[in-house]
Amino acid sequence: MSVKKSLAGLSLMILAGFATSPFAYAAPAKRSLIANDDDRFMALRDAAFHEDAASTEQHAAALKNYDILSYVDYYRLRSRLVKTTNAEFRDFISKYEGSAIADRLRNDWLLLLGRRGEWDLFDQQYPQFVVADDNQLRCYSLLSKAVKQHKVATEARNLLNSPRDYGEGCYALVTYLTTNGQFNQDDLWAQMRMAAENGALPLAQRLGKLLNVSEKQVTEAVDKPAGMLKKAPDAGHAAHELYLIALGRLAKSDHEQAAETLSRHRNLFTDNEKALGWAQIAMQAAQKLEPEALAYWQKAEGAVLTQEAHQWRTRTALREGDWKLVKSSITAMPASLKADPAWVYWYGRALKAEGKHEEARAQFASIADQLHFYGQLALEEQGQKIGVPGTVKPVTPEELAPMERNPNLQRALKFYAMNLRFEGTREWNWELRKMSERQHLAAAELARKNNLLDRMVNTSDRTKGELDFSQRYPTPFNDSMYKTTQALGMDMAWVYGLIRQESRFIMNAKSHVGASGLMQLMPATARYVAKKIGLGNFVPTQVNDVETNIALGTNYLNMVLTDLGGSQALASAAYNAGPGRPRAWRSKLTRPVEGAIFAETIPFNETRGYVKNVLSNATYYAALFEKKPQSLKKRLGMVVPKGMTATESDVPANL
Repeated sequence: MSVKKSLAGLSLMILAGFATSPFAYAAPAKRSLIANDDDRFMALRDAAFHEDAASTEQHAAALKNYDILSYVDYYRLRSRLVKTTNAEFRDFISKYEGSAIADRLRNDWLLLLGRRGEWDLFDQQYPQFVVADDNQLRCYSLLSKAVKQHKVATEARNLLNSPRDYGEGCYALVTYLTTNGQFNQDDLWAQMRMAAENGALPLAQRLGKLLNVSEKQVTEAVDKPAGMLKKAPDAGHAAHELYLIALGRLAKSDHEQAAETLSRHRNLFTDNEKALGWAQIAMQAAQKLEPEALAYWQKAEGAVLTQEAHQWRTRTALREGDWKLVKSSITAMPASLKADPAWVYWYGRALKAEGKHEEARAQFASIADQLHFYGQLALEEQGQKIGVPGTVKPVTPEELAPMERNPNLQRALKFYAMNLRFEGTREWNWELRKMSERQHLAAAELARKNNLLDRMVNTSDRTKGELDFSQRYPTPFNDSMYKTTQALGMDMAWVYGLIRQESRFIMNAKSHVGASGLMQLMPATARYVAKKIGLGNFVPTQVNDVETNIALGTNYLNMVLTDLGGSQALASAAYNAGPGRPRAWRSKLTRPVEGAIFAETIPFNETRGYVKNVLSNATYYAALFEKKPQSLKKRLGMVVPKGMTATESDVPANL
């Protein structure tokens, strides 16, 4: 088969999967009341997202003199994106070249070019795409190179490690590399295992077609593993691979049964297959925090691991206190993963446990100047506490004035005023790319002046040398916060640290699950706490009142803190994931562990990051409030199994 024919067939196959627009979005509700041009613009936007080209044109025609014409033109094209011609794309980008919305349209265009297989035009436009944060486009870029006879298999293997982010572009890349011999069966099975590990059944089924495995067999292995495992595996490589995947899927609910099944049939597998099987089981047991996970990982020695599996093997070793395995697990990680500050820090700790203090200090020194959880921990490993940098020169009126005149920032402010946060943030961040650190601080002051504290924090957080902690760690509503925390005997720094993570001080913030306000309270939680503290005549809309939100959120936080023995690490996890989960995670402990290890081994990605950020924030807030250096390690403390007491020997010397 020729490259041209293969590519043409691939493009048709990809495009056939889209009866409607290929672009995913959460479509807003249609509007009917239009009182002014801003209302008309909102209606235009809604019509575009609903792909209602007729209504979009009608609204656009009425907005000929609107002050954000670039977005009017964008939504006009957006309403009929798949039918837009290359000439129309070029005209728009030429007219608005250098703007955030032109870059957004270039992103849309590149996706279409990739799906259509128009590689010469794709290669011309892709280097001009500034934001470049679309994983599908990275895949299409490699696909374009492959079509032009370049060897891209190694780059593709490094890129294709997160199946949930694949989309059509990455599946197309896998398909083409397989068709043209750059990917072999081992590559496809590695992709299949990752898809199964992530529960990505549709992707697994599509990969099955490339492996000549039926959709029924793939579905059984991924979704109904118990049926496949009732009998010994059939002969053949594909049958064995599916059986190993089924073992991993069964281990999600019953790791002991999965382990017993693999042991019973061990003589039917090669050594490599057995290692892969144990890795599948170990991964699931590790995420369930099962003590047996360590033994499973030991049996998986030599297996090729996914990036997630590398990390969970290390987390298992941390939780069990096996510093030798911590070191070897991090050593075995891909270079890009090993360079993550988390693993730099834990590698340093493993060296320290081995008595290699100079090598450990070098690891800690490499990240100790970074203003995050692991930078703080590394600083403490060097014998220092966590303080606040010296006072930066305040932003002057002369520095602020250009920000107030900046058309892109003003456009962003208009979008924020219309509650179009996505568009506002796009415009705001686009402009920040061109700025010096002093200009970042000035832009942050503009955000403060407009009561956009989240923009102030995020903008100020970008600076490396000019550090203004009054911008990074603001304390709005201080009187209410002080009164409430004092009455409850709570640590105000911790509460502020939690709010900074929860809502970034957006007063009307609402999460995708329905949590509201500064402290992101769920309706049921708000009602429960209101009843417990005797807040009479409480109605759900009160949750967005600042004082009420602070009172309810702080009282709830105090309840979970008391319930979890005063551990801020456990209580922060409970605030994010619900009180039952940290209790369950603690119940799996076989010994007391440092709070940092507990945080690192939280099974939920969101909660794991949340706890680290909250306690890192709280440490900086405490340094600001108390005007003296603080200890994050002390704040994290030890997490002890219920009914057990930490002895002196359990507590690290520098905790």
